[in-house]
Amino acid sequence: MRTSIVVSSLVAAAVLSASAQAPRRAAGITIDALLDIRHPSRAVWSPDGSQIAYVWDRGGVQNVYTSVPGAPPKAVTTFDAELIDGLAWSHDGAKLLFARGGDLWEAAPAGSEARRVWTTPEAEATIAVSPDGRRAAFERAGDLWVRELASGAETRLTSTAESESTPVWSPDGAHIAFTSATVTRRQDTPEFSGAKLSFNWFERTPSDVGVVPSSGGAVTIIGRTPGAESSPKWVDAQRLVFQRISPDLRTREIVVANVGSGQAQTLAREQDDKWWSPPASSRPEPDPSPDGQWIAFLSDRDGWDHLYVVRSAGGTPIPITTGAYEVRRPRWAPDSKRIAFDVNDGSNPGQRHLAIAPIDDKAATGRVALVTGDRGTDIDATWRPDGRRLLFQHTDSRSSADLFVVDAAAHATPERLTDSLPPTIDRASLVEPQFVRYAAPDGKQVPAFLFVPPDMAKTPTHPAVVWIHGDGTNENYDGWHVERNYAVYYSVHQYLLQRGYVVLAVDYRGSIGYGRAWRQGHYRDLGGRDYDDVAAGVAFLKSTGYVDASRIGVWGLSYGGFMTLQALTRTPELFRCGIDVAGVDDWRDWHRDPDGPWINARMGSPQENAEIYRRTAPIERVNDIVQPLLVLHGTADVNVPFYESVRLVDALVKANKRVEFMMYPGEFHYFWRAHVLRDAWQQVDRFFAAHLAPPPRTPSSPQ
Repeated sequence: MRTSIVVSSLVAAAVLSASAQAPRRAAGITIDALLDIRHPSRAVWSPDGSQIAYVWDRGGVQNVYTSVPGAPPKAVTTFDAELIDGLAWSHDGAKLLFARGGDLWEAAPAGSEARRVWTTPEAEATIAVSPDGRRAAFERAGDLWVRELASGAETRLTSTAESESTPVWSPDGAHIAFTSATVTRRQDTPEFSGAKLSFNWFERTPSDVGVVPSSGGAVTIIGRTPGAESSPKWVDAQRLVFQRISPDLRTREIVVANVGSGQAQTLAREQDDKWWSPPASSRPEPDPSPDGQWIAFLSDRDGWDHLYVVRSAGGTPIPITTGAYEVRRPRWAPDSKRIAFDVNDGSNPGQRHLAIAPIDDKAATGRVALVTGDRGTDIDATWRPDGRRLLFQHTDSRSSADLFVVDAAAHATPERLTDSLPPTIDRASLVEPQFVRYAAPDGKQVPAFLFVPPDMAKTPTHPAVVWIHGDGTNENYDGWHVERNYAVYYSVHQYLLQRGYVVLAVDYRGSIGYGRAWRQGHYRDLGGRDYDDVAAGVAFLKSTGYVDASRIGVWGLSYGGFMTLQALTRTPELFRCGIDVAGVDDWRDWHRDPDGPWINARMGSPQENAEIYRRTAPIERVNDIVQPLLVLHGTADVNVPFYESVRLVDALVKANKRVEFMMYPGEFHYFWRAHVLRDAWQQVDRFFAAHLAPPPRTPSSPQ
């Protein structure tokens, strides 16, 4: 039976844009203006709930800010480089602690100069502050340490051949849970790169969960199994809950273990004939209630990602939501009686709203109430310490990611904390997406978002761009993308729209947000039916009556780069040109660790399915490329190794094919730094203009 979701408070579009009503200088979007868009992250309430701290990123420069409802944001730090890892308040709320440059830093929320808590020759990572705020656990060179913040005295907790990371303090501070795996550095020097250019990769065994006393002592590995154990959280001072996934990714278990006795109990188990596929961004792993009585988790056992709870002592899992929509990011209220989460129930799956479900002795389906509504996305709810308000992130077609707060129990109006769009961007000029569906060759309906420049003549003379998102487990949204990594591409599309292009963003099968069947729709067929979904977008664009089918370009990031290569090799004449951003050209590379489980779950092994791997490898068909290709890639990419693009270019040159290649030294998979973003977007603008030739701008067009 479908959950009945009752709307208790709607977020009006006018309210969400309230702070945007101040006069802004109307101007066409420029690439430099795109670089001024900021993205908030790591938002956390102060211990007394009076203010919120967060990291604000502008072009790869991150700084800490604080906000109070009704007041402008306040800068706590003024760094001009480097990224910030983690953010936490001290126990008394007098300081903010964060990691930067391999050290722990602190700053006063009032804005005094930030300083290093310690400076060591080695780099520390995954720093976690103890419940009493007096100690910090961290990883150094693969082992765990604890440091007294006042004196600087250190205690080494592990000294093993494995690499321990992600320390988690027990509520009483007596123990630290962690994950452990063997990580081996490998090196390739392929013939095409020359003897002096090598590529590093890391072989990683499945992770185990372990526990060690925080004062030092024996290390206990809990339930060492062939599968991967991850996401340990403390149920209470003696019990841990974690997630275990089998080596073939077909079985997921939720396990509670007693750290004293070592006894473990499986609370929930589910098996999938293909692979257990809820995305990590949904936070599907088990989450204990603050009082330790319940374990919440997400499961797709009915075909959709829904919220379940189970008693930590054992019992039958209880579904809290059900229906043809998906739940993400559940978070317990401090009173352990409510869970907040975000859902995409409705006719437009690209919209997400906050909801709350009560959890008590009568925990059951059907008692869910929406807290927000209207267009856009509301995600990642975080409770104020007193449980009365929710902090969340909102995006829509007029706003990039911003932070809001809203009362959890009243019919209240959300309050905006941040305004991330620069004043040089006129919100009124931004184009709203239209949610559409069109037919794939096999009759399946493909969801997509169509962007059409305003006041465009409805004649078949306009160029278009098809955008293919990455990850294989991502999606487009009803407005700005919720992730910074893809929000920058959404902003580029707004720039291209004002240049005269139509844009189609496709949620091909394999995308999330549409249920398990669609998410697994490219099983044993990466680059097959999912690419057919993309290719069918050309016929859809032609059917609109205002796109010139001979002037359609295609581009994508990561898996989207792979799909772009599929486009230019499987259907060489369909698109006029393509841009591959850090794409994969051969899945056979990914069979080895660390990505072996990911590709094996979807494609099996290359030994078992050699023909599938060969058929879906663009590197095998570079001779078929006849249209212009631009390749963009960062040398520090650890998601899709830079190796992939170097080999692709080598193969193209050997085949006497024309290719443009731009590498970015030291840049990651998701382009971060302003100078890289500026050059990349200029390359995209130039390339599409050269090969799609948008119509000349009129005097009223953006300059």
